[in-house]
Amino acid sequence: MAASVRVLGVDPGLTRCGVGVVDVVHRTPTLVHVEVLRSDAQEPIEQRLLRIARGVEAAIDAHRPDAIALERVFAQSNLRSVMGVAQISGIVLRAAAERGIPISLLTPTEVKAAVTGYGAADKRQVGEMVRRLLRLEAAPKPADAADALAIAIAEGWRAHIPRAGATSGPSSGAASAVTPAQRAWAAAESAARSGRTGRR
Repeated sequence: MAASVRVLGVDPGLTRCGVGVVDVVHRTPTLVHVEVLRSDAQEPIEQRLLRIARGVEAAIDAHRPDAIALERVFAQSNLRSVMGVAQISGIVLRAAAERGIPISLLTPTEVKAAVTGYGAADKRQVGEMVRRLLRLEAAPKPADAADALAIAIAEGWRAHIPRAGATSGPSSGAASAVTPAQRAWAAAESAARSGRTGRR
């Protein structure tokens, strides 16, 4: 397990796309960068996608993350909204693949469980925990910024969670240092993995 990891998190959206970068050292996250990329609903779709793509790629190239984490697309009643999220997700996946950077897809429930210990936390609770974890004076605004940072923190923590059954290596004996939120993340990850296995 690496002692330090830099993760770029993306909260995908066509109108607002949150991008957050954190360094995680011994399970302690530190803010590196956060921004919200925007496109105008009146612009042609191809120009909107190009605008967001350039912003995402610029952030990746500027901050050189070890890993990228992206919120997984999930079903919504608003087809237009979910299509925009899917289109932006494709842009991020391509950018990661082109640069050879590993990328993970995390569900909103997994991210909430990671940073708050509660998979049904609301945006205010997520923002407040992001503020505390990053030792900020105020929660990042808008919510897209806080969500992107939460995604990055969740992925950074996942890289630092001692795996079940590990008896040697840098992570051995570290279980007592795992926070309740990290234990909740491990449980959410295990449940998600079991669910995927059961559907095969």
